[in-house]
Amino acid sequence: MTDRAPAADPGPFSRFEFLVAGRYLRARRRDRFVSVIAALTLTGIALGVAALIVVTSVMNGFNAEIVSKLLGLNGHFSAYPIEARFTDYEKSAFQIQSVDGVVAAIPFVEGQALASGAKADATGAIIRGVSLDSVEKLKLLHDGAILGHWDGWDEGNGIAIGRRLAEKLKVNIGDTVTLLSPDASGLQSGARPRTRSFPVQVIFDLGMTEFDSFYLYMPLKPAQDYLEMFDRVLKPGASVPPVDADEADREAAYDRIYRATAIEVFIADPNALDATRLKIGQEIERPLILSDWRQQHQNFFDALQTQGSVMFVILSMIVVVAAFNIISSLIMLVKDKGTDIAVLRTMGATRGSIMRIFGIAGVAIGVGGTLLGLALGLVIAANAEAIRAFLSSVLGFTIFPPEVFFLSSLPSRTNPSEVIAIVAVAMGLSFLATLYPAWRAAQYDPVEALRYE
Repeated sequence: MTDRAPAADPGPFSRFEFLVAGRYLRARRRDRFVSVIAALTLTGIALGVAALIVVTSVMNGFNAEIVSKLLGLNGHFSAYPIEARFTDYEKSAFQIQSVDGVVAAIPFVEGQALASGAKADATGAIIRGVSLDSVEKLKLLHDGAILGHWDGWDEGNGIAIGRRLAEKLKVNIGDTVTLLSPDASGLQSGARPRTRSFPVQVIFDLGMTEFDSFYLYMPLKPAQDYLEMFDRVLKPGASVPPVDADEADREAAYDRIYRATAIEVFIADPNALDATRLKIGQEIERPLILSDWRQQHQNFFDALQTQGSVMFVILSMIVVVAAFNIISSLIMLVKDKGTDIAVLRTMGATRGSIMRIFGIAGVAIGVGGTLLGLALGLVIAANAEAIRAFLSSVLGFTIFPPEVFFLSSLPSRTNPSEVIAIVAVAMGLSFLATLYPAWRAAQYDPVEALRYE
């Protein structure tokens, strides 16, 4: 008896192989269980890919929104005086703004106080004093006014507060807010904290909880007066008032030399922080400490980056588990189709052809799940805020409360390179998961498989 020559391999991925693989994946009454397992595996891959796309998009949007809000109010640099007294802040701001690459230099004063309304308890607030010219440069603040207006800001004695702070204090435009500063070190007597009342001129909504809940803006000079950001200098020809002189006589004998807390510096290219820092240090006369936004918020953004990396790894496990499910479902399919494999071999199918048939079946599950997850993830990521608002209204509680997550809405920004990487990883794992079951199918001995049929 002569050995029959082995059949020639028809080449990779013939139409016959696609037809057989597609037939094996379609559910029939006898092998419905295997097809259900394959469908669940496809669903697992789709959910994993969709979850990765949605999470990375939300994390990207969250980071971008936080940075844009921070840099919308706080500069790329904060310039602090090396000496304690920053009385030449106007000259320094003019020199800084003249530096190439600097868009704006905004002097400000800052302090803390307890704010209270007529109908609400006191709450902590951060006071910032800025001029109208500075407000116009802060587009986020200027355009964020939802009630009131900025007209006559410098000449008035009003304040601007965030929407959430206004809700806490139960105040509206024209209502009075009383500020109590715990710092009494600047007072001549040193005995009482400063307490003054100011009308609400503007209510703003910046979309960031920290700013809308705690920040309170005042015109620059009233803020300097309230926070006592000035030095008293005896007027020429005046004598030092006696100890028992009243406050008005004491004030009349002195001139006030106002000072600022720092200068916020905004630059055209956020990636040129180091080069711009060097230019500012070389071209201005006054020695200043320049603290950039990365240094000021380093711990916060490090925590965000770590959180994003950990979430990516954890959610990637969904895709890995689904890839293992491809292995198990293909092994079950190989066991179920043992007789069919033997028949195909006796009809001339090569080991390579059998391997490709089951490889096509496995890759089809992986590719189908990946594409389904891609579409689902992109749709959810594009409508993240609408879905969050809908679910919050249906469930009756706030999902992603702004008090915890800083932002009043759920931002989303899809990065095409990250999406491509997620799709490539999912398809790569799906391909690798098919290799072992397809190889096992190709090793089937047709004689052993048909012995008991």
